[in-house]
Amino acid sequence: MQVPAPVILFDGVCNLCNRAVLFIIKHDPRDRFRFAALQSAAGIQLTQQYGIPQSYGSVVLIENGRAYLRSAAALRIARRLNGAWPLLYICMLVPAFIRDRLYNWVARNRYRWFGSAGQCMRPTARLQAKFLE
Repeated sequence: MQVPAPVILFDGVCNLCNRAVLFIIKHDPRDRFRFAALQSAAGIQLTQQYGIPQSYGSVVLIENGRAYLRSAAALRIARRLNGAWPLLYICMLVPAFIRDRLYNWVARNRYRWFGSAGQCMRPTARLQAKFLE
């Protein structure tokens, strides 16, 4: 699959992930990002294409022919948002094993803390163009 712009793959049944997608859309005035749920046909195809295990259930950023996972994905996304969010990119100076430990802790508890939906988020007609498929 050809990736036209940076693509964010997310867990489509995770309430935290769905809110994060809406937050990113709101803070992406240059309309840089496209989205696909990991559970969607496009998400499955991209995870296979980039060698990401099917069991991986967290955020992925595909940008410039490379897949970024966990905290690297989140920080690279924040770097492209408007407002003060790009300042978070300084956290890349922290070693990945430390950043990812915190990231993994939140990821492990996201369903307990934020809940989950019975099905993947369905974008509104206004947002449909931002989603693959």
